[in-house]
Amino acid sequence: MPSIFTRIINREIPGYIVAENEDAIAFLDINPLNEGHTLVVPKKEVDKLFDLDEDTYLKLQSFTHQVAKAIEKAIPCLRVGVAVIGLEVPHAHIHLIPLHGMHDIDFGRPKLKLEASVLAGIASRINQQLG
Repeated sequence: MPSIFTRIINREIPGYIVAENEDAIAFLDINPLNEGHTLVVPKKEVDKLFDLDEDTYLKLQSFTHQVAKAIEKAIPCLRVGVAVIGLEVPHAHIHLIPLHGMHDIDFGRPKLKLEASVLAGIASRINQQLG
């Protein structure tokens, strides 16, 4: 059965997509730690990030860099944090989280509940910064 991320990639379920290329996609986390919390996902469905072949991994990192720079421009924050956990969905992914302090990257704290219109606006603002 395809992962929820593959279903977003295949447009079987909606996602707040901020960027996409032939190898990867970036979309907002619908249960974010902060506004702008984005997931960067390879289109190839592989469970663990470090099980990706080297070419796919390097392309994903380059794409992640571009998305992080766009988040930094679109969302007021001190910096964009990076986390790779991968326990919740068996599809490699990278979390990009706008940070205001160390507590912002604590996955144990309550997640935000944002309206669809707010998520759509955030996705649009990040996308506009990609040029």
